[in-house]
Amino acid sequence: MTQIIVLPHVELCPEGAVLDVKPGTSICDGLLQNDIEIEHACEKSCACTTCHVIVREGFEALAEADEKEEDLLDKAWGLEPNSRLSCQALVTETPLVIEIPKYTINMVSEGHKK
Repeated sequence: MTQIIVLPHVELCPEGAVLDVKPGTSICDGLLQNDIEIEHACEKSCACTTCHVIVREGFEALAEADEKEEDLLDKAWGLEPNSRLSCQALVTETPLVIEIPKYTINMVSEGHKK
């Protein structure tokens, strides 16, 4: 199992979290399996940016993003050089520290707190 440290997010994970995730699992699935309800409006098909995360540590251990993911990331709110779509980034043996941005470009989502 690989450790993912999730930095605090005001709505999804106020205290932050430390997760153990099986290598080969997407970051998105790892979060969802541990009750962190990150948005994934396209159902993890690499067609939106709602599952955007910033990899604060361990970024270099992830496989490079493909062209489709890179094109979508250009539209993500709060894009940084180490941004990834969590549905596309697969966990390796290297521990990760991730930050879930405060906002997404998805202005309306089911279950969103107003």
